[in-house]
Amino acid sequence: MTNLTQNTALAEERSGSAPDTKPLKDLESQFDSSTQELESPQEEDLGYGDNSNVPHLGYLRLFWFFFYNFGLFAWGGPVAQIALIKERLVIEDKWITLARFQRVFAVYQILPGPEATELCMFFGCLSAGRIGGLVSGLGFVLPGFLLMLLASYLYSLAGFDNVYFNASFRGVQPLVAAMILRAAHKIADHCVIDPTTKRVKPYLIIAGLCTALNTALRINIFISLAFYGLLYALISQPRMLLPSALIFILQYVAYTVYVVFRGVPSPVSLALGIAQTPSLINLFVLGLVAGNLSFGGAYTTIPFIHVEAVLKGGWLSQSVFIDCIAIGNILPAPLVLFSTFVGFQGGLADGKGVGGAFAGAIVITLGILFPCLLFTVAGHELLEKLVRNRFLAKFFDGLSAAVVGVIAVIAVEILRSSVSGRSEEGMGGGEASGEGDVKIVVKRTAMAAMAAVLYIVGLAVLYRFGNKWAPLLLLAGGAIAGQFLFV
Repeated sequence: MTNLTQNTALAEERSGSAPDTKPLKDLESQFDSSTQELESPQEEDLGYGDNSNVPHLGYLRLFWFFFYNFGLFAWGGPVAQIALIKERLVIEDKWITLARFQRVFAVYQILPGPEATELCMFFGCLSAGRIGGLVSGLGFVLPGFLLMLLASYLYSLAGFDNVYFNASFRGVQPLVAAMILRAAHKIADHCVIDPTTKRVKPYLIIAGLCTALNTALRINIFISLAFYGLLYALISQPRMLLPSALIFILQYVAYTVYVVFRGVPSPVSLALGIAQTPSLINLFVLGLVAGNLSFGGAYTTIPFIHVEAVLKGGWLSQSVFIDCIAIGNILPAPLVLFSTFVGFQGGLADGKGVGGAFAGAIVITLGILFPCLLFTVAGHELLEKLVRNRFLAKFFDGLSAAVVGVIAVIAVEILRSSVSGRSEEGMGGGEASGEGDVKIVVKRTAMAAMAAVLYIVGLAVLYRFGNKWAPLLLLAGGAIAGQFLFV
């Protein structure tokens, strides 16, 4: 009888029907375990029919469920959002087994699109079909989207001549630079460490470093991403190491030839030039392309939107771009909705007034969230089959490592801008004397030093505290500190 009980308990554990009493793991380690689940032969036993606890909700109830339980409490970025979804729907309500959740999460980690939004749409599909997926995704995104629209409008009303307004954002900007660098480190941990052996993959480190170098050399981002995705996929094939090494060398030979005959590329060569003017169609395309680049989280979209709107288009200033990332980290919203702010500013820059600004915010948001819609319609079963393809999986690995290099370069650029300051206005007026010039230089140097101190403090806090509230409290502290340091 005892053996029968033990065998039954073991069968329940393998099928995933027994309740999970283990404590919630840190989400940064879940990607490793989820990848192991993908490679485990026992995972095949779980199947896709394990939805016995999924409630069949009407569209209105489904919308309110995700709006109230997740959308209104989407604080702390994607890690905290995904942990909240897992705790409620998997650990407490047991819509699906923990093993299946880990497999689903692994798929969305690899594919483009904000993972938290995609997970909400996935659970909505289980409850009410594909339309249910759209409804649940809307419920999750809508609170943050409305708050971002409001923040964009209030930001435009405050103006850039307000001393106190500028001082708060001046204090926040170095902290944003620290957050982007910390995010690059987190993404790199997921990309370059083998989840089964826990060993570092040297080729992926090389891919990230060389992509950073290519970005500094002003090679187009898309060229680097595609190149290192394909190169790593080739390296992973038998007897392809030598041809891959030759291809790696040829890229710099080709770059040298280009420089000799055409000169060093300009900074705007990093961009595609799809949004040189912030018209509605251009903003939609900008969001669409950025959304399809969001591998591993919203931070991967930052470099692309930066080069298109700030460097190539020139219709968004560097300081305003940093401010929009700060606001995206403060609000209870998917971080990818910083693009809503970008679209609002683009509509204003296009001369369409407030109505055009709201329209710009809407169209770029639709574009950047389109991958979620596409993947939901495609169906999770098809996605898993694609991700299990060995060549495609290696391609995505190489691409993700390359994205880290791009983010690191943008983090350094934003750090430089945040330390140098938002504006030179108000630092000396029209003084022309030598003494006046010295005072201006001393004041600028002092402000740059204070911004550098904020950056170091921000990095220390982010590395020391992993709590979801740490970034929010850090930015709030920076805004308050700005009133004392930069007024």
